[in-house]
Amino acid sequence: MSFLRGPRGNAWRRLRTTVAPSVTYVIITITLLVFLVQLLPGSPVTDALLYAPAYSLPASGFPFEPWRMLTVALVHSPGLLLHILFNMLALWMFGQQLESAVGAWRFLVIYVLSTLGGSIAVLYLGSPFQGVVGASGAVFGLLGAFFIVARKLGANTAGIVILIALNLGIGFFFRSISWQAHVGGLLAGMLVAFVIVETRRRAQQRRQYALLGGVTALLLLAALLPALVPGIAGRIG
Repeated sequence: MSFLRGPRGNAWRRLRTTVAPSVTYVIITITLLVFLVQLLPGSPVTDALLYAPAYSLPASGFPFEPWRMLTVALVHSPGLLLHILFNMLALWMFGQQLESAVGAWRFLVIYVLSTLGGSIAVLYLGSPFQGVVGASGAVFGLLGAFFIVARKLGANTAGIVILIALNLGIGFFFRSISWQAHVGGLLAGMLVAFVIVETRRRAQQRRQYALLGGVTALLLLAALLPALVPGIAGRIG
């Protein structure tokens, strides 16, 4: 349309960017609202959205509900306030910068696929009937993506490497922490970010879409494979 061209068009685009809601803040807001609902007496939200590998294994006797691999990022431990505070603080600190660097929809792709990658690691490496909650997989994915982007820009990444290593280490020493989700989310976030930074030029846009679609397809296949191939399900856990 003609009004989107020239100086007026530039002003409109700046205004639209200014008033558009940040994906980072939208995720934080939704997650905090869900947490408040979790705190209500008798709230079924935690049980309805948490994830356990059994929900991906029809033979387990549990209902087949693979979407929990994503909804798990919306719920946190109601009895541990630090759980959600740490995740939302990390999301606020790194999410804004990463979203500015790669754009809103690419940031959302990183967040969602990191969540899925974390749940996939829980599926293959965790106990089938051990439920997990939290956005830690997604947050670790953002940390991994931040590292990839910073490296591409030539920034000093020593601090982020130390932060990742320390938090991974903590996860290995405390049984209440799902180190599987941390590792899976980290690797997924790094992979998605690598695709984005290596196909960042406008001429490579179609290739970027195709590669991101391929990564998504591979993760979905990994998530659904135990249900599609019963023999694999028998080896899990």
